Amino acid sequence: MKKLYLKLLRDIRESKGQFLAIILVIAVAAFFYAGLITISSDLSAYTEDYFEEHNLADFNVHYSEITDSELSNIEDIEGINKVEARYTFDANQAFDDYKASLKIHTIPQNNEINTIAVTDGSIPSNKEEILLDTRYGEVHQYTVGDHISVDTNEGSFDFVISGFGENVEHAFNIEDPSLVLPDHQTYGIAYIHEDRIAEIAGGFYYNELLVDAEEGHDSGVISEAIEDYSQELAYLYQVNKDRSVSYSALNVTINNNRLMSTVSPLILFMVAAVIIFLTMSRVIDSQRNQIGIMKALGVKDSKILLHYMGYPVLVGIIGSVIGWGITAVTLVNLLNSVIEQTYSLPNFSLSISFYTIFPPVIVSIVFGVIACFFSGRSILKERAAQALRPKPPKKMKKTLVERIPGLWKKLTYGDKLILRNIFLNPKKALASSVGVIVCVILLITAFGFETSMQTIASQINNVYKYDLKVDYKEALAGDNINVPAGVETYYSQSTIPIEFVDFPDENNASLIVTEKENKLIEFFDEQNNPIALDDKGVFVPQSYADEYGISVGDTIKMKLIAPELKGQTIDMKVAEISTQYTNPSFYSTPAYINSLGVDYKPTSLLVHLNSEADRSRVQNDFEEDPLVDAISDRGDLNKAVDNMIEQNNPVFIMFIVCAVILSFGAMFTISSINIYERTRELATLKVLGYQKNKINRIIFVENIILTTFAVIVALPISGYMYRLVVQALSSTNQQIPDRLGFVTIGLAIVLTFVLTIISNLLLRRKVNRIDMIESLKSVE
Repeated sequence: MKKLYLKLLRDIRESKGQFLAIILVIAVAAFFYAGLITISSDLSAYTEDYFEEHNLADFNVHYSEITDSELSNIEDIEGINKVEARYTFDANQAFDDYKASLKIHTIPQNNEINTIAVTDGSIPSNKEEILLDTRYGEVHQYTVGDHISVDTNEGSFDFVISGFGENVEHAFNIEDPSLVLPDHQTYGIAYIHEDRIAEIAGGFYYNELLVDAEEGHDSGVISEAIEDYSQELAYLYQVNKDRSVSYSALNVTINNNRLMSTVSPLILFMVAAVIIFLTMSRVIDSQRNQIGIMKALGVKDSKILLHYMGYPVLVGIIGSVIGWGITAVTLVNLLNSVIEQTYSLPNFSLSISFYTIFPPVIVSIVFGVIACFFSGRSILKERAAQALRPKPPKKMKKTLVERIPGLWKKLTYGDKLILRNIFLNPKKALASSVGVIVCVILLITAFGFETSMQTIASQINNVYKYDLKVDYKEALAGDNINVPAGVETYYSQSTIPIEFVDFPDENNASLIVTEKENKLIEFFDEQNNPIALDDKGVFVPQSYADEYGISVGDTIKMKLIAPELKGQTIDMKVAEISTQYTNPSFYSTPAYINSLGVDYKPTSLLVHLNSEADRSRVQNDFEEDPLVDAISDRGDLNKAVDNMIEQNNPVFIMFIVCAVILSFGAMFTISSINIYERTRELATLKVLGYQKNKINRIIFVENIILTTFAVIVALPISGYMYRLVVQALSSTNQQIPDRLGFVTIGLAIVLTFVLTIISNLLLRRKVNRIDMIESLKSVE
């Protein structure tokens, strides 16, 4: 057995290029698996403990106003364990050149639901103190003991910072659910003592209930019971835990990574298995005589097979260890950074487990051993005397090209050799193409997704034509709009939070009402054709239409959950489906809303400045208006998308690099195998006086033909796979373009052929170093 081990090492040394290429393929698969399974398992375990420790509310129930006496009996509802009341309001802070928004909650007495994870300082103990979320405090360089002032519609209020912390309900700390990444500079969370309610609200009452349900009870039944109990109260709406922004966003991240950690490596391991199958077929065929000698010496077939199985076992272990090691050094840090930018999770840190190395090792070995078994079983069935003889040549039938009258005679001898070799081993040629097909699919998917991100960024300039969005503290009327000089055009709008009656599993969305003449927001259909608002219905985002099968002409039921609309329910007809990659919202006109019995009151202006206007001066003029609540620049949207692209760029680049490495590894191995299998044929051509460039041309053209075939087969599969990836990563809050452009496909195809050419150039030395005498006498 020791000599067989030495023989295995010698075989590897003689084909070290192929050995390294297969290791690369397995390393890429192990790299993806270890990284993706780490983020899904660690994030899942952390959030499970985090939500349980700080008791994430099962329901958040919102009212315009509710008192202690009105909520006293709600805990008697079957299935409810505990109820806590609080007052929630919006405020802002003014800084030198911008305003920041704060969502402020009061802390219930004996707080046991949505408890705060304090990172510094302490929870407010009196009405003068405030606790800020950690990220907001870090960005603004606040420390415990600092004095801050917040502004609300009721006035300005001063506080002393008692501490900093995070809360389970704001793990995805984002002002608008349709945004991609949190902006801790312009949005934060704060908590105050409930003794300050009367001063801020103008009276002591609550507007939100936190409900902790007992385990095992139907959440739907509890929800209906709460709604029935609240019929006589100033009830607005409720959000259960599964529909909360933070909980659902974290679950989507965990599930997507868990899915990708299973599918992606499995595909790559299958590619590795195909390459191992081709490699071992070549090795075993070239060592027929050695196998015959081992059989003649009495070595059992099982030992011979185990000897050759050592090759896939070795590459499986080495490749998995390398992939795991690279993940531990690079990908874990990158994913840590991504999670830190996206979520507010105190003391969360990814740490790759040593045990994640075993699944790639086991799977790669299993695939490799199976491939080795199928490639070697036929020769092991032969007797020793048969194995000692040369492998009989296959009976060659006329190829399709030979059957075309006159065409075969016009081909050169080299072209005939190429076609005959391909058709002599059609199964092996097809297997060779499988690796290239998968590589083309990976490249097109990687380039396509990067292009999609750029498309999302470019759509902002096509859709949003306004310069500033001005939000007012109260409804606008014709006589209280003060427009500064420099404003060319402006249109009013109102954003109404809505809840879907027919889609109970959906997060809350926004209905934006604006004039149909508004040219500062453009709309496009799925074919990118412009469409215009009318008074006949509502525009539905494509992301919602895809998720719930909504079509033009359908009717959808919405509940308007703005406090002033008191949960009014309306039936809206779908006028158009609009493509909205960022900030997907429902759009309608005042005339249509009024026709449904809704009292429309605009609260914002979209402003377009003339070419000579000073934007800073105009913005300052708006800020001086006491009725103005907040001003946002269109650049804020660009910033949000740029941040998303910047965050995802390292991941895309790494994915593209891995796809390139995988492609090169597969093509190099396949080309190398092609040369080894045709050593005698190429040596014969050398003896006959064929020039080196002509011999290299035969190999090159054959590989180009196989690559071309693989590209043709891969194109329709790539489109299908890309759509699957887009659907898996899209949600109602984020639509990802699922159209592959010709440039993207062309770039992937060109890169595939470039990698084929490079692999051929690297293998020219192998062709030049073929020993003619050894190759030709090996069959004797």
